[in-house]
Amino acid sequence: MARISGVNIPDKKRIEIALTYIYGIGKARANLILQKTNIDKNLQTKNLDEKQINDIRNAINEVFKVEGDLKRDVLLNVKRLKEVQSYRGSRHSKGLPVRGQRSKTNSRTVRGNTRRTAGSGRVKSAMKT
Repeated sequence: MARISGVNIPDKKRIEIALTYIYGIGKARANLILQKTNIDKNLQTKNLDEKQINDIRNAINEVFKVEGDLKRDVLLNVKRLKEVQSYRGSRHSKGLPVRGQRSKTNSRTVRGNTRRTAGSGRVKSAMKT
């Protein structure tokens, strides 16, 4: 198993897909890295030699923030939003949707109001009909 940026890359997958196991690298960035290092994206990870793995490591480290650095930056950005008491920061601290989604009906899992059956979780009406 190859280890890149502190993540064990699976051996039996194509390198294009295996690189997406690293936090901060999706399919587009994986393709960009493989083009830069001139490695075929259809090669399996177990077929890579040590030089190719080192080329991938260097390409990732010089261009992208991944794993711990990226997670730390995201946490600091959210913390900054909370400290300046912006609307987005308050939504983060309350655990509600941040990007303008409606929250009356569609954010049940975020609000903690998960309904197991059709009638449970509903607010009872005050008047009898």
